Amino acid sequence: MASTSLLPANFERFLELTSDREQTVAANMANVDTPGYKTKDINFRQAMLNAGSDDGQVEFTPVVSKVGGLLERPDGNNVDIDRESLVLAKTQLQYQLGTQLVKGQFHELLSAINGGS
Repeated sequence: MASTSLLPANFERFLELTSDREQTVAANMANVDTPGYKTKDINFRQAMLNAGSDDGQVEFTPVVSKVGGLLERPDGNNVDIDRESLVLAKTQLQYQLGTQLVKGQFHELLSAINGGS
């Protein structure tokens, strides 16, 4: 398994993606009783890989309907509130991690400005 590091230039994109995913999950939860509503999600890993490409293009974050693996109720809705709660908690932890990484970068910058003291 190859290891990739999150570059400081991608911190902003990381935070944007976690925020986008949090909003998507919240929309799923809000539509738990909407007939025919299909669960949506963001392929976080793929979006981060796209953000790390060298072509300089910022791509739109794809929100995809989940098709497989979720049970559909008779009204056509497939939102699983337990799954959404778990994804929301995971996404919130990712956002907290991102903010801590950004905070660390600012402390390093401040230390460099102050001459390392």
